[in-house]
Amino acid sequence: MKEIVIEQQLTFKKEERLKSKKLIEALFKQGLSFSNFPFRVLYIFLENNIAPLQSGFAVSTKNFKKAVDRNRIKRLMREAYRLQKHALTATLKNDAKYMAVFFIYQANQLPANKEVSEKMLSALNRLNKIADEVIPKDT
Repeated sequence: MKEIVIEQQLTFKKEERLKSKKLIEALFKQGLSFSNFPFRVLYIFLENNIAPLQSGFAVSTKNFKKAVDRNRIKRLMREAYRLQKHALTATLKNDAKYMAVFFIYQANQLPANKEVSEKMLSALNRLNKIADEVIPKDT
């Protein structure tokens, strides 16, 4: 029996990017976090937002002096996120929840693409589980 393949758009649009300074400050002050080495993941649930899921990415200047290296790691992180975020986005849409997430790369060596993809998948699965457990405030 053949499985029905549903085409999904694997995009990372402008409204899905975390750019609001107020929202980023709130995320760092009030947000919850967990560590999934080499990532530190900060997240916060929102009342309402442009998109159900907004995300940002950062790499420490302390660990990577060259901007080329920092930009490469952020590019790898965004690509892994873009390809694997669909399950979390679907969960948030179904439950009418909004979330802001920030991924911080903490290791001090350049990662391989496969490593970033695997760790991003486990971080997104954990976020998915967290989003599924949280009960909306309006119920």
